[in-house]
Amino acid sequence: MSFASLKKASSTGNTLAKLTQEIEKLNQPQSASSNVDERLWKPELDKSGNGYAVIRFLPAPDGEDLPFAKVWSHAFKGPGGQWYIENSLTTLGKQDPVSEYNTELWNAGGEGSPQRAQARAQKRKLSYYSNIYVVSDPTHPENEGRVFLYKYGKKIFDKLVEAMQPAFADEKALDPFNFWEGADFKLKIRKVDGYWNYDKSEFSAPAPLLKDDVKLESIWKQAYSLADFEAQKNFKSYEKLKARLDLVLGITAAPTPDPIDESLEDLSEGKSWGAEVSNFREKAVASSPVEDEEDALSYFSKLAEEE
Repeated sequence: MSFASLKKASSTGNTLAKLTQEIEKLNQPQSASSNVDERLWKPELDKSGNGYAVIRFLPAPDGEDLPFAKVWSHAFKGPGGQWYIENSLTTLGKQDPVSEYNTELWNAGGEGSPQRAQARAQKRKLSYYSNIYVVSDPTHPENEGRVFLYKYGKKIFDKLVEAMQPAFADEKALDPFNFWEGADFKLKIRKVDGYWNYDKSEFSAPAPLLKDDVKLESIWKQAYSLADFEAQKNFKSYEKLKARLDLVLGITAAPTPDPIDESLEDLSEGKSWGAEVSNFREKAVASSPVEDEEDALSYFSKLAEEE
């Protein structure tokens, strides 16, 4: 743009209009497309408050050993209103500053103490990732027949383990990640006391996903890398995590806890974080580096959508 064009745009109000549009985008982090990972599929609730979809868990991607990846992370708010939202180095079998600090808190007080309450509020959250093929998605039928990544928590993983290791002698073990011997998974979600409940979810009878091996191979080749979730690039150094933890908590000799429900370890199965997301930008921007803020907004936007 030339200087003359800049002056003309200024006089017509075009520059102000563009700035206003950008500010409006910044104030709507939940709907910002840049914060959405298009690879991830998420179930949604219908107007009645229930959710239903049929998915098929896919085998391990080509060149990888496991059909799932697991990642430990922390997400909690400090007494000053700032958030700590980071992957835990314990995922990689390394020491993590939050886990170490939580151990100190736990040992500093007995049951019912504020130290243990804080340690519980800051404990790790375990998330799993798998490739899935969407068989049926009534809320978004355009997703049917496509391959996505699916992020899920312990409740869904327990369903997979139960299928592979049945508790009763009359039940046959099932490999839920098998194209030919596996089974579709009927995801049924209800809201119980404000929480997402997956208890009614179940596997269909074992059957091939498709009868055409050429199509199955095509689906398999569309799978995303799962090993990437455990790559070092997705984890900050111990020193950076410790610095962020100290900033968020304002650590002193006697930390004061923020009482939070212990049951929120698996946030994907907990109550909605939508209200927190709407206020997050104002509270985080003054103290968090740009890249941390964007990661945080993306993280909580996803949490809000998962609820």
